Amino acid sequence: MNAMLPTTLVGSYPQPDWLIDREGLGKQAPPRVRVKSLWRIAEPWLQGAQDDATLLAIRDQERAGIDIVTDGETRRESYSSEFATALEGLDLERAGCAPTRIAGVTQAVPRVVGKIRRRGPIAVRDTKFLRENTARTIKVTVPGPFTMAQQVQDDFYGDELALGMDYAAALNEEIADLFAAGADSVQIDEPYLQAYPEKAKRYGVAVINRAVEGITGTVAIHLCFGYAHFGMAKPDGYSFLAELARAHVAQISIEAAQPNLDCSILAQLPNKKIVLGVLDLSFPNAETPSTVAARIRRAIEYVSPDRLIIAPDCGMKYLPREVAFRKLVAMVEGARIVRQSL
Repeated sequence: MNAMLPTTLVGSYPQPDWLIDREGLGKQAPPRVRVKSLWRIAEPWLQGAQDDATLLAIRDQERAGIDIVTDGETRRESYSSEFATALEGLDLERAGCAPTRIAGVTQAVPRVVGKIRRRGPIAVRDTKFLRENTARTIKVTVPGPFTMAQQVQDDFYGDELALGMDYAAALNEEIADLFAAGADSVQIDEPYLQAYPEKAKRYGVAVINRAVEGITGTVAIHLCFGYAHFGMAKPDGYSFLAELARAHVAQISIEAAQPNLDCSILAQLPNKKIVLGVLDLSFPNAETPSTVAARIRRAIEYVSPDRLIIAPDCGMKYLPREVAFRKLVAMVEGARIVRQSL
């Protein structure tokens, strides 16, 4: 792995159309409940097909020159639904309703009807599969406790902090098992910290710190403004970011390319490594390496190069695979240009 400016994915990579109905996937908000009808392969053969597709995602990353490889989240309908629906305390038969990040739009979500607990390992097999199929450093992604607590209808707790803390306790058990299964780092996806900054300021850091309590491996928190695919308007700054200096994690993963982020805010996170988004996923073509290099240099004004990891803005799952691959190649080359100049 490159010691300076290593490259990685945020998490997802495009799934093959023979595996999942990509058109149908792109017509709905990221699912909060399972939508098994999206899969094109019947249940008896689905896991094997997902394994094959995961190998494609791994090999694409290796061919592109990515340093820290993910499994592309190939087995997931969304970044959160697989984990969030595997827990105890949920009624999955009678879905509830909650708002999406798009104003005025709601969607089906799990209903909380009892205490949230982890039944057992959720992504451990996926982690072992990834570990067995690449010699490179690997990262595993999981949804965060704050975000999961926003993506349910709470008919049990009546207390958002208590709900978030129980999600955090379940996640803590899973993260420990992911490191034991071979993960080099774990990324906790927390986009709703940005969507609900006032709530985040009340208890966002507290639930994150509970999720990583006693964890000694490298953990990142990822924040973003939402998938570019859904055409969401993006501000040029985060409403909740500097507060994560108090989070007991090593890395903060942020979106900087599409929103043209003012990177001066990164100076407020002097004790963290920054996973810097340098690929604009609303742009339908691959960036040039020089464009990527310029985006990296904007951050170097405020963050020393040894604290930067280079990544796309967000998950790449809604892009055509060939476009995603070319973007990764440009990202790797752009990082190389800056690395050589240093």
